Amino acid sequence: MYLFFAILLPILCILLLADYRRRKKIIQKVRSMCIQDKCLLLNGLLEPFGYYYIPSQDIFSSHHNAWQRNLGYCTFYDKAAPRLNMIFDCRPIYFNYQGKTWLLEFWKGQYGINTGGEIGLYYADRILEENELKTTLFQAVTDNDMLPLSLNLTKKGTTIASFNDRHWWLTTFRLGCFSHPEELALHVSVTFPNPEMAGAFVVGLFNAGYSTKDIRRYYNTISFSFLRSATPKGFFRKLRITMAQWSNLFWCNVYLRITKPFTLSVDRVLYLYYYLPLAFRRTLRIRKTKLYITLP
Repeated sequence: MYLFFAILLPILCILLLADYRRRKKIIQKVRSMCIQDKCLLLNGLLEPFGYYYIPSQDIFSSHHNAWQRNLGYCTFYDKAAPRLNMIFDCRPIYFNYQGKTWLLEFWKGQYGINTGGEIGLYYADRILEENELKTTLFQAVTDNDMLPLSLNLTKKGTTIASFNDRHWWLTTFRLGCFSHPEELALHVSVTFPNPEMAGAFVVGLFNAGYSTKDIRRYYNTISFSFLRSATPKGFFRKLRITMAQWSNLFWCNVYLRITKPFTLSVDRVLYLYYYLPLAFRRTLRIRKTKLYITLP
């Protein structure tokens, strides 16, 4: 037994020393790169997953041609989310316009080791009945039907991200940030091409429980805030959410611990890419519905 430990201890010391030197070289390598090269490399790694990095806010967002666009949206995605450690509040807004039922949905919450917010724009190929809304697979709108979207995500009054674009799925994710959905507020603005479509959307907001005092309208731009989901949660769903959030917090702390030499996401992710390639791939793993930066 003593001989075993006498052999094992030096081996462990050698491995730890080799790991220390390797980590030091990787840290130096990342620090020696200019910000332009870092962003170029990171965006090249992210592109197959449908995302890109915004250095001015240290956040991630989604491409117009992200592969998730082909998946569309249905209510099942939201119901299954806690099983994938995605804990968020969501609010779908349905409205009818030009012979179609449109859906504008927004989300805010914890996506694995990300705090994030989303706005998604979809439609069906016809006007749906009330009992079809929860079972229909909506398609993402085409380029011609994309709308100018704006979101401002705050946590306890402090802005996490503020972003706008003409899009079908406007997203923002802050990596390594942990939040409970109720701590977040998503302030949304949508600009419509004409008063008729804007008016139809306002009717959808009213049907979803918003009142006149909750909505601000300036010509064809509608602004409102999403503070809390009105969806009731049963005991077992609450338990699943609690367990998922424990896991999210744990892995968020692990991620921050491993990438401790750095503060910006671009540096942290590239460090992970060079130091732990397997963990990097799992950090960017693809979901069946959407991709979120997450750890196991």
